[in-house]
Amino acid sequence: MKIYSFEKLIVWQESKNLIIEIYKITKGFPSNEKFGLISQLRRASVSIASNLAEGTSRKTTKDKAHFTTIAFSSAMEVLNQIIISKELNFVSEKDYILVREKLEKITNMLNGLRKTQLNP
Repeated sequence: MKIYSFEKLIVWQESKNLIIEIYKITKGFPSNEKFGLISQLRRASVSIASNLAEGTSRKTTKDKAHFTTIAFSSAMEVLNQIIISKELNFVSEKDYILVREKLEKITNMLNGLRKTQLNP
C-alpha cells in the first residue's frame, strides 16, 4: 500500500492524534451540545489534518504554505473552543491541559513547516 507524503509529516500524525483525543473528550459533553461545541471541536480538529493533507497535493510552495496557514487557523479554532468548553465545565482540567499542550506542539510545527515552505 502506498504511503502518501502527508502521512509522513510528524505534524499530520500529531494532528491525527489530536482528533482522536477530541473525539474521546467530546463524548462526555452534554447531548444538547451535539450540534454545538461537539460538532465544532470535531470539525475544527479534523480540519487541521485535512488541510495538511490537501496542501501536500499542491504544486507550488506558496500554495502549500496557504493550506498550512489554514491548518494553523483551525488549530486556533480548537483552542478557542476548548477554552469555552473548559469555562462551561464540559472539560476537565487534565483534558484541557492535554489539548493545550498538543495544540502548542502542533502550532509550533505548523509555523516551522510554513517557514520552510516559504523559504525553500
